Amino acid sequence: MSNRRDILALACAASLAPLASPAAAQEWPKKTLTILVGFAPGGAVDHAARIVAKKLTENLGQNVVVENKAGAGGNIAHQAVATAEPDGSTILLGSVGPLAIAPHLMKLPYDAQKDIAPLTLATNFASILVVPPQLGVKTLSELLALARRDGKAMNFGSTGPGSASHLAGELFNARAGTEVVHIPYKGGAPAVNELLAGRLSMYFATMSTAGPHIATGRMIALATTGTTRAPFLPDVPAVAEVLPGFTTTNWYAFVASARIPAPILERWNQELVKALKSPDVEAEMTRAGMAPAPTSREELARFIDSESKLWAKVIAERKITVQ
Repeated sequence: MSNRRDILALACAASLAPLASPAAAQEWPKKTLTILVGFAPGGAVDHAARIVAKKLTENLGQNVVVENKAGAGGNIAHQAVATAEPDGSTILLGSVGPLAIAPHLMKLPYDAQKDIAPLTLATNFASILVVPPQLGVKTLSELLALARRDGKAMNFGSTGPGSASHLAGELFNARAGTEVVHIPYKGGAPAVNELLAGRLSMYFATMSTAGPHIATGRMIALATTGTTRAPFLPDVPAVAEVLPGFTTTNWYAFVASARIPAPILERWNQELVKALKSPDVEAEMTRAGMAPAPTSREELARFIDSESKLWAKVIAERKITVQ
């Protein structure tokens, strides 16, 4: 009889476990909170994540840390958040590459729209086409002339295969009719260092990483990538002024594992939007050329879907591949 009672007790416990688990999982995590970043320290994503992490720590009274998981154009970190413990303690400041571009270029171990849940858009901004002084060009027209003549001997850097900077370079080649060679790195900071050393011909950088070097003349800003001139560099033309039809922006969004219970995802949205709207965070991010653009979770989901469709079309039309 005792064996039978034990079996019944185990059966009851097993049947009740799934009922108890979601309720427990919906509690806000009490431990240290982590924001993953898919690139090396020192780049724009890392900078933005640390600005927000500091404000979250103040608002929540909990320690919020940034952890860098660089590699594969940010895809390693995106896989890590997709498979993270769904207790809500780990989120990711994701980017356009892994969320909207890479799924159309390579086989990924996660589904960007099924395994990853949107929290809020963080920022959406133009990139800057920069070159080193050693290249000997001072305008976009001069760069185009050089690239059309010696493109195969030139190169452009990126933050990894399938990243925003990679696709910007490929789009440049497509619109300009050039064959500048792609060189991937593990983040914006390493790419900038290579350009400063004269080992890169060009790079689509962020204001956060390139701004100080543009100010000192160690890097030349030739153009920005939005539909119009960027407010942070009003005297620098948009690429579209010389190459009609060239427009691409860089964006970062907070996301988490889709297995996290909805109440925790909603709480994260509230806390992140509050942080992004705070005057000090807005001022610091705007100075870095990344003005905050917080959204609802539903708005971000629609935005990622539209960006994914846009880049799928560009990749198919231009037959872009990852080597």
